[in-house]
Amino acid sequence: MLYYLFTYLDELNVPGAGLFNYISFRAAMAIITSLLISMVFGKRIINLLRKKQMGETVRDLGLEGQKEKEGTPTMGGLIILASILIPTLLFAKLDNIYVIIMLVSTVMLGAIGFIDDYIKVFKKNKEGLAGRFKVVGQIAVGILVGSILYFHPDVQVHEEVAVDAVIANSTDVSHLHTTGEIHEDTKWVKTKDMTTTIPFVKGNEFNYNWLIGDTNKSYGWLLFIPIVIFLVVAISNGANMTDGLDGLATGTSAIIGIALAIFAYVSGHIEFADYLNVMYIPYSSELVIFISAFMGACIGFLWYNSYPAQVFMGDTGSLALGGIIAVFAIVIRKELLIPVLCGVFIMENLSVVMQVGWFKYTKKKYGEGRRIFKMAPLHHHFQKLGMHESKIVSRFWIVGVLLAVITIVTLKLR
Repeated sequence: MLYYLFTYLDELNVPGAGLFNYISFRAAMAIITSLLISMVFGKRIINLLRKKQMGETVRDLGLEGQKEKEGTPTMGGLIILASILIPTLLFAKLDNIYVIIMLVSTVMLGAIGFIDDYIKVFKKNKEGLAGRFKVVGQIAVGILVGSILYFHPDVQVHEEVAVDAVIANSTDVSHLHTTGEIHEDTKWVKTKDMTTTIPFVKGNEFNYNWLIGDTNKSYGWLLFIPIVIFLVVAISNGANMTDGLDGLATGTSAIIGIALAIFAYVSGHIEFADYLNVMYIPYSSELVIFISAFMGACIGFLWYNSYPAQVFMGDTGSLALGGIIAVFAIVIRKELLIPVLCGVFIMENLSVVMQVGWFKYTKKKYGEGRRIFKMAPLHHHFQKLGMHESKIVSRFWIVGVLLAVITIVTLKLR
């Protein structure tokens, strides 16, 4: 909203109003505002949660320090959501299709988590929202995001081609410049094709339509939308599984957010995209505002969520964080990097799948269930080995940083 106000003031030649034309300035303002909201107002929200007796109910799993967490305020994800949404609404262009996708996804995912936490806290039902209803909500987000990205006319990429080839096939080059089909003084041609990035491969782009042999480019959504649904569900639940130690999910999400911010800025900047030979996505640089608010929200929340935690994010925060990361990566066409970038979330998720699957298999075969890990998710396995909670979190963060660096390196490593 402030963007439009200052744009108007800039037209009136008000000194300093032109700063809002710069992505870097608005991104900086978004992260500062996000930090202030989460750190300053976060304390008040925590006190309110404590006053309302919205404390965590902890199941006794025999883990060290577990009972001390009993009664710690939960639903702190409300702090994260506010710290993301408010700065984005203030500093981003709200008519940008990518910003709209992220705002809607954040609200929907946050609502699913909030309902789950509400049932646990106020209805005193430890199971919370039934798993099938969570998945249905996540699928709805995936369908909405996938449909918008595939069918909306404003969602486009620019392909780099030889200018001579474009001119040779066009009798009126000025028309191309006017309509935006070719970017002025560049060799980028607009296309609606659903192209994405394959990491570590030279000429690393492929089209979903091509993958299913759809030469008419009419049925690519049959593959694309299910992939979006799968990623949203998997990463959202992965973040939810990771949120078992103080600061683990929050810090990991912040690290992932930094990598995504770099990708968003590069993909939305035509000169950087040209220099790095990566896919140019017009108007996606506006997403830097959103992801800056996301980083600020995670870091600010970590102030209260680090060991020993004064507040837990609950499913309100964890489901939203994972879903936001998945949707954001899909929007900037980096969804195939998710297995690397979100490796911590995926490891946590897989550890549960492996543990349950192996237990059921061995019970059926030998009559007695056996385990791969001492306890799942994976961070509890290390707790059972006697590692202190803060050390586990620190080491998972280090792994997260390493994976983020590897992901960023894919910009040139092919």
